[in-house]
Amino acid sequence: MRISLALAQINTRLGNVETNLDKHITLAKEARSRGADLVVFPELSLTGYVLQDLAPTVAHTASADDPIFEPLLEASRDIDLVVGFVDEDRRHRFFIAAAYLSQGKVVHVHHKVYLPTYGLFDEGRFFAWGDMVQAFDTRFGRLGILICEDFWHISPPYLLWLDGADLFLLMSASPGRGLSTEPRLESARWVERINQAYASVFTAFVAHTNRVGYEDGLNFWGGSTVYDPNGALLAKGAYFQEDLVMAEVDLNQLHRTRARLPLLRDERTALVQREIGRILGGNEG
Repeated sequence: MRISLALAQINTRLGNVETNLDKHITLAKEARSRGADLVVFPELSLTGYVLQDLAPTVAHTASADDPIFEPLLEASRDIDLVVGFVDEDRRHRFFIAAAYLSQGKVVHVHHKVYLPTYGLFDEGRFFAWGDMVQAFDTRFGRLGILICEDFWHISPPYLLWLDGADLFLLMSASPGRGLSTEPRLESARWVERINQAYASVFTAFVAHTNRVGYEDGLNFWGGSTVYDPNGALLAKGAYFQEDLVMAEVDLNQLHRTRARLPLLRDERTALVQREIGRILGGNEG
């Protein structure tokens, strides 16, 4: 009932998949040597973030016959991995994606559902959006993966909660923005509050891996965190530098918290379904 979790907040080389792959393999081995059962990398960890027209040249498929995923799947025989990459489907659409790898197999692939195209973000010009939010079974229980902007909208984590996810894995490439009097940027403060709030509201574990480094003028702040179902902080990574953050997740805490605070038991899903239908149907009665 315990998972030893590693969050690999790394810097990446833009467009250099082979170099980034080597870092993944090295850190997977280090995480395993430190007792980790699962290591989670940031958004687009194999490619870098500001890809724009590079996206088609760095795309791969999460399968055993892919030259990038073959060594990752081999590494997953010793430790489960969650990696970020650009996925290309058979119709040649490109997705910001995350793959969960375990015991030499691809367990799940998530395509980013919400593509920010505002302010300094331009994802909608270069990527297709995903159209599915699903939890999935692992040897540690039922999990869910979301990518950056997915988590800032309440519907994806809510859907994962209803679909049985007890551990939310959040991957991001969140750049630093805003001023703060604290030793963290305003964007970091906001993200950490959201993560803690969702852990509390959904009485679930929330593990967030954020990248670091500079890329095309953006400064990624790191600060990876793990919160328990009470909203208590279990682990936190350094700001602005690479880190391998270790956390012990005790799944027994789910029983203790939900017995005390039965929000999941009392959730009225039929009411939600009915009211969404009314709202979308324009029926005010």
